[in-house]
Amino acid sequence: MILRWFIFFLLIIGFNWYSSLAVKTITKHSWIYYAYLLVNLLIILNFTAQISLTNFSTYFFYSLGLVLVSIVFQISVIVFLFMEDFIRFPVWIYRIFGNGIDNSLSYMPSRRLFISQLSILLASIPASALFLGMLKGKYNYKVINHQLSFKRLPKDFNGFKIVHISDFHCGSFDNKEKLSYGIDLINKQKPDIILFTGDMVNNIADEILPWKELISSIDAPHGKYAVLGNHDYGDYKAWDSDDDKVNNLKKLIDLQKEMGFTVLKNAVEKIKINQSTIDLIGVENWGSGFKQKGDLDKALLNTNSNDFKILMSHDPTHWKEKVLTHNQHIDLTLSGHTHGMQFGIEIPGIIKWSPAKYRYKHWAGIYQELGQIINVNRGFGFLAYPGRVGIYPEITLITLKDKESLKSV
Repeated sequence: MILRWFIFFLLIIGFNWYSSLAVKTITKHSWIYYAYLLVNLLIILNFTAQISLTNFSTYFFYSLGLVLVSIVFQISVIVFLFMEDFIRFPVWIYRIFGNGIDNSLSYMPSRRLFISQLSILLASIPASALFLGMLKGKYNYKVINHQLSFKRLPKDFNGFKIVHISDFHCGSFDNKEKLSYGIDLINKQKPDIILFTGDMVNNIADEILPWKELISSIDAPHGKYAVLGNHDYGDYKAWDSDDDKVNNLKKLIDLQKEMGFTVLKNAVEKIKINQSTIDLIGVENWGSGFKQKGDLDKALLNTNSNDFKILMSHDPTHWKEKVLTHNQHIDLTLSGHTHGMQFGIEIPGIIKWSPAKYRYKHWAGIYQELGQIINVNRGFGFLAYPGRVGIYPEITLITLKDKESLKSV
């Protein structure tokens, strides 16, 4: 562990020094150069102090965010400086061979002012985006509408509206007024049912308490349902005992029930309109590389194979690896988990990109395979980096349509 920290600090010092050469080139004021070095050093020292406290508070996440801003800026500058040095160094070597070592050791082609200016200007773009993402992006809620049609949907459910939300991560919230706006936006959709697909907290059930009243105000006539995500089990915290961890999960489920949610743990709930029903199935977390407590077979025990089915499963890898190939047809699966990495570029109809795509085949939005559909929600909250850039917090409004009614339109 000590060796890792030593290597980490060597890298940080190296990044700081190398990137500072661009600052030194563009300014005649030495205090600006030293201020740049000092500010970056203080950002790292502050983050290190937060880690040593082992208290992953809101302040810790902001300190992590500033580290990301600092490192992204430095690496972006270094890319340009390295390309310049790739040319400067051979020129220096050539001079040594041409003029002799004695006349060349003290000589090195000077840095070009334009390259240093350009590197700082371009490096400021991603760094500024990350900084603004912390200030505004994380509460920039977006309502995304999908109208999905199905052959097996009962006619009584034609036009049935679902609000799909996911990944609150209550321990990361830090602004009651902006969260209240997001909750109001959910209710303004006037959904028939609200489905929450896991990660209510980062680790600890008590994270809910400051926001309990607000979240309780979410309402829908056919109820609110939730499943567990990988963070809800408390696996990313060191507990004093196994009993503490078990009791934390129990408290989390109890708090969700107090807020009006029915928590489905490998179970099914029948949603009824008139004489028609659909199966709402909820499984515990099942993810490739994560906890696998979800038991789809158990959840489907009390279902009829011919009935329309909605599955709530936190991790979209479950859909690919277990759901699509299951002998029972799951019409619609709802997942979250990926957050779209909280970073990317989305212009509808033009581009949809995030680093999440290199980890998850299904990382945001609607996907269809083998006559089945999954919606991967981008998440309502945020985790670790306290912001969002390009991939904003999502409220999904899904309107169910039966294909026969669409034909008659």
